[in-house]
Amino acid sequence: MTELEPGLPGRYAHVCAALEAAEAKAGREKGSVKLLAVGKTFNAEAVLECARAGARAFGENYAQEGCDKVDWFREHHPELGLEWHFIGPLQSNKTRPVAERFDWVQSIDRLKIAERLSAQRPAGMAPINLLIEVNIDGEDTKSGVTPAELPALAEAIEALPNVRLRGLMAIPAPADDHEARMKPLLAMRTLFAEFRKAHPQADTLSMGMSADLEEAVLAGTTMVRVGSAIFGARNYNR
Repeated sequence: MTELEPGLPGRYAHVCAALEAAEAKAGREKGSVKLLAVGKTFNAEAVLECARAGARAFGENYAQEGCDKVDWFREHHPELGLEWHFIGPLQSNKTRPVAERFDWVQSIDRLKIAERLSAQRPAGMAPINLLIEVNIDGEDTKSGVTPAELPALAEAIEALPNVRLRGLMAIPAPADDHEARMKPLLAMRTLFAEFRKAHPQADTLSMGMSADLEEAVLAGTTMVRVGSAIFGARNYNR
């Protein structure tokens, strides 16, 4: 696990202020964009410090690590009522523990994963919220469906029980300048608008991270996923 650097409450407050400023600059209502704090490689105590600073929605990329954190909070701090999003690639042999614990899965890129989450969602739990990940840049090394593949996958997911199709997610390729960062984000905005014509219940467009937060808000995201700007630099030598 990565060691947490001192000063998390200040970093969290700075990100919240930056998000509020981005909303104002884009002419959007304050609080219209949800902040997802991404705690991968940090332990549950670090996430707890972030929760005490005000965060209530958290993203996790690794199934075992994320499930361990959900279990820890269920046992030690159920009063916080945290919302858990799985945002990393999900293998079929890891769907059951995720289905049993997480509120959202944002990285759906094939029907098999959605089917397993639907079948493995425990009775008595609310339907799990799903986002389809779109590979908007067409990168060979990145997960996600192409825009052309999206309609068929969405239609199949909507027919499943125990899940709710809430919208789309994307991780655009890093870019050095404003115009280059805006291009895939605006493409996602257009795609989401078309998507909602067929799926009017869709209310979530998840895109934007630490480096492109302002551009993502300008392009119409409803949720940004911020990790290092809150938790600090990560150590991946786990």
